[in-house]
Amino acid sequence: MRHNKQYAKLGRESSHRRAMLRNMATSFLIEGRIATSVEKAKAVKPIVEKLVTLGKRGDLHARRRALAYLYKKEAVSALFGKYADRFKEREGGYTRIVKLGKRFGDGMNSCFLELVDYTVHEGKAKKELLESNREKKMARAEAGEAGP
Repeated sequence: MRHNKQYAKLGRESSHRRAMLRNMATSFLIEGRIATSVEKAKAVKPIVEKLVTLGKRGDLHARRRALAYLYKKEAVSALFGKYADRFKEREGGYTRIVKLGKRFGDGMNSCFLELVDYTVHEGKAKKELLESNREKKMARAEAGEAGP
């Protein structure tokens, strides 16, 4: 019997749903927190939990499985670097859903899916790092043009 074997279809075909969940997991691992609907957050939460467990394993097979699922290598390096170290003592429950209420425009139940120990300055630090890298590239480009 197939009782209670359903999953959230999210109003999409299977290929679109799989691509959306992969994209959300990749974005989540890069940013540390994403804003989405409660239904989508509940669908992507077990995927992210399993990926963090793969990151904690740290072997080559786990890395290749994560590379096969995630879209960006930046997410895989964060998974096996920063998140593996951060959650090495934790047995599970790496994420939480923080409900924000209904969105004004369409009444969607919105929420944040975030890491359990997420701090507000994590996203700001990433933006500052991107801006400093951009400034360094501009300085190098100007030095290359001003050179001989």
